[in-house]
Formats: sequence, C-alpha cells, structure tokens
Amino acid sequence: MKPRPPTMRGKRRYILVRMDPPGLDLDGRELYYAISESLTDIFGDAGVARIQPSVVSCGEGYAIIRCTRSAEEKVIAGLATVAYIRERKVAIRSILTSGTLRSLRQHLDTLRDGQSFPERDVTFQKRPWISVRFRGTKVDLFEKGFKNQERLFLTEDDLEE
Repeated sequence: MKPRPPTMRGKRRYILVRMDPPGLDLDGRELYYAISESLTDIFGDAGVARIQPSVVSCGEGYAIIRCTRSAEEKVIAGLATVAYIRERKVAIRSILTSGTLRSLRQHLDTLRDGQSFPERDVTFQKRPWISVRFRGTKVDLFEKGFKNQERLFLTEDDLEE
C-alpha cells in the first residue's frame, strides 16, 4: 500500500515543553497519560480525539508533544493543569511551537548546550541543600531530607560569596 501524498495528510504541530523541577526523569508513556487525562478533564473524550495528542520524545527535562494543527493552544492549556505525575509534583511549560520536528530539535540542542552545571551539595541557612545552577543567573536549591522538603529559587544577587 502506498503512503498518502503530503497534500492529503493531516497537518501536525509540535510543542517543545520543559518539565520542572530540573532533573526529573519521566517516561514518555507516563507523560502521555498525564496529558491525556488533563485534556480529557477539560475537553472531554471527543475533544481529545480531535486534538490527537502524542509524546514524540521525552528525556532530560524536555519533551516534544505532537497534536493536530489549530489545537496547540488547547494542548498548552492542558499542560498548565498537569500538577502530578506518579505522585511527584511537576510543572510542564511550553517553550516553542513549530510545524517541523527539525526546528524543535535544533532549538533543543541549543538549550541543552548550556542547560545546567553539575549538582553540588551546599549549606545554606545552616541546612544541607542540593544546588542546581543554570546558565545565566538562576540557582535552584532542593533541601535534603525526607519530610517537609523545601525548594528555593535564587538569583546570583541573592547569593553571598
């Protein structure tokens, strides 16, 4: 059987998303189920069937999500409502929308080149933390421990040398 010619194929859009907190490693299937559940809650089963969401790739804190053309805004709205994946708190933010995977992957390569420095153990306010430093002026601190873990989001202006 021959493939459909390009003029008869449905148009797709691809959305590059970042998952916070950094370092969260998710499986594409888990992400798909969370997005699908969120979209179903908002638009119903018929709406999700028209949107046709799919996770193309997922890893290293970023994912590429595919949907039908003119449904990008609905998917981005659905991403904003995802709060937990497998009982872990997560935020999914859209970075870029494109009609081709190639342009998203090029943009993703530039993001990964200077994404973060290695994690370090630090002491801040007399408590142990894990430090994640990003290119630019962003530093995130994650408290070590099991209960009541706190997250701090600092800039270089907040740090003392």
